[in-house]
Amino acid sequence: MYPFGFMSIPPSSLPLGLLSGIALLFSLKAIGAEQTVPATPQTIPQTQQSDRFDSMDSPRDYLSGKITSFASYIDRFFGGDRHYQESNDSVVQMDLTRTTGYGGDDKFNLSTRLNLRLPITEGQLRLLLETDPEQNLTTEPAKGQAGTNKKIIAPSSNVATPKSVAAALRYEKKDESRWYGSTDVGIQFHGITTDPNPFARARGSYSLPLGQWRLKAAETLFLFHTIGAGETTQLDLERLLSEPLLFRSTTSATWLFDTENYYLRQDLSVYHTLSDRTALLYQASAIGVTNPHYQVTDYVALLHYRYRLHREWLFFELSPQLHFPAEKNYQSSPALSMRLEVLFDDSR
Repeated sequence: MYPFGFMSIPPSSLPLGLLSGIALLFSLKAIGAEQTVPATPQTIPQTQQSDRFDSMDSPRDYLSGKITSFASYIDRFFGGDRHYQESNDSVVQMDLTRTTGYGGDDKFNLSTRLNLRLPITEGQLRLLLETDPEQNLTTEPAKGQAGTNKKIIAPSSNVATPKSVAAALRYEKKDESRWYGSTDVGIQFHGITTDPNPFARARGSYSLPLGQWRLKAAETLFLFHTIGAGETTQLDLERLLSEPLLFRSTTSATWLFDTENYYLRQDLSVYHTLSDRTALLYQASAIGVTNPHYQVTDYVALLHYRYRLHREWLFFELSPQLHFPAEKNYQSSPALSMRLEVLFDDSR
């Protein structure tokens, strides 16, 4: 049997005329290959490129650039996770946060993370230092899981010290305007008396202009000793409402293998730049889970005020919040968060 129904035919069984025709055909092709006639404009079919929509290129490129640059400025000013993860600059971020009311522990929580670009690798290799790295995931699994990520309270202290410290190497590749990819491999230390645990994390994102909007999709895969394996998918849809106003819709879902649960979150945000020292964030959020059944666990409305106290590195934040948690039958539960942040990066 021969594949596709083809059979082998002996040359001796072919007619003499057919063999002569095949030989002549190959001879003509060989002669043509040796005596190639230089191509002329008449012999090359001209492909006419339509310029019907060329007039739209400049406005599209201008608008796309405005959205990208303003969104990058907002993320850099707020020192958010987007700036930390994908910035080309070295970033050092130290936070001292206190939350009172719903979800607060009336303690100052200390956190630090560093993303250092190694110059000899042309920025493709970075050194990372983080406290409680599983809490820096995009969505809620670490914050939403009871018991596994509580801060350790130092005796006779008003400061909650980090539960773990991690060090990692990151390899990354990027196109500044479109895509980003990184892989992290590191060690997480949970205390002096406990053995260190390895962890891994990989992230990829791609942004696409859609008229007056920009769509950004990001995917993160991770493996931690504390919460196990999982993945996070996030979609951002952004639009520049005016020069000081940026709208962003963020839809994210995190899957944890150990709990077989999706942690879901939807944020509707408006960033309002008042001056080069002051910015506001208005945000409404819905947070939910899928296991043991689909449920919205909390609705949140908040106002986030951020003020640059000194030069380009010292910031103060004040965030009054109103929660409607399922555990309280969606009754309003106010909270107030205050944060002092020290932020260093190369772009400032």
